[in-house]
Amino acid sequence: MKSLIFLVLSVSLAYGARVFTQRNVHPLSDEMIDRINSIGTTWKAGRNFDEASLPYVKRLLGAKRGSSKKLRQVHHEINEELPESFDARAAWPNCTLIKTIRDQGNCGSGWAFSSVEAMSDRICIASHGELQVSLSAQEIVACSNLGGCDQGLQVAVYIYYATEGIVTGGSYHGDGCMPYDFEPCMHGIEGPIPTCPQSPIPTPSCSKKCAADYEKTFEEDKHYGLTPYVVSSDPKQIMKEIMTNGPISSGITVYADFLNYKSGVYQKTTDHSLGAQGVKIIGWGTENGVDYWLVANSWNEYWGDKGFFKIRRGNNECYIESDIISGLPRL
Repeated sequence: MKSLIFLVLSVSLAYGARVFTQRNVHPLSDEMIDRINSIGTTWKAGRNFDEASLPYVKRLLGAKRGSSKKLRQVHHEINEELPESFDARAAWPNCTLIKTIRDQGNCGSGWAFSSVEAMSDRICIASHGELQVSLSAQEIVACSNLGGCDQGLQVAVYIYYATEGIVTGGSYHGDGCMPYDFEPCMHGIEGPIPTCPQSPIPTPSCSKKCAADYEKTFEEDKHYGLTPYVVSSDPKQIMKEIMTNGPISSGITVYADFLNYKSGVYQKTTDHSLGAQGVKIIGWGTENGVDYWLVANSWNEYWGDKGFFKIRRGNNECYIESDIISGLPRL
């Protein structure tokens, strides 16, 4: 009987058929990984977290879904045929931060990271490589009152960028005014860096001062954005926005199987959602006949495909196409 049930569940996902893995299968178990790899879907699963890490992983998912309907929606006139593939890392090779995978550590701050990363990329792109700064996720987490290590909206980060400005800082012990407080760590399995603490860590306190050895004051170091905007869920509009202005911020609903992503084009095999994660889309392409978005996560380079993942494009997989927020820098 068990084999028969699994056979019914194991419908091919190659062209979009859905498999709803039973909720009584632990998301981080070998059984879940084996099921994903047995059904002939478009991606491969493997171990990124140990089974005991599930409560910790859920705390990482701090993004709130939804963007402001009050913001202007851009519309691009598309008179040319868009390229079949695009990678911002190759399009703007001098902007090296595009290829950098950050680590949010033991803090549900992916919503902040995905925003400041795209902002930093766009400062470089708009300045033709002359200005390369890594904006501070630390300021957003600790000083903006937008959610801290709990939950936050990406659109709120973009509004803060336009009205309050954001200082530099980048990663843990990074260069700039306000580096990130949480050190990189292995999110649930052993590896070359320390394992993340499993217990919750509170949002760090705010001190609106630059690091002691930094040459500017907090106010002098501020970088500002222009009025933010939203992009429609039309994949061609999203593609045109990326190739014109650079990477964009989005969010995904995280389903239980996503935690085990290793390679290929992700599409969900379960209806068991765990939360939401802020991510950065840097390009697109097609793999084995399946269109995808190329996306950067903030769980360090030891998760997934060296920190990146591909997700099915054109069907609003995990709602990635319905929550696009962006903006341009004020240079």
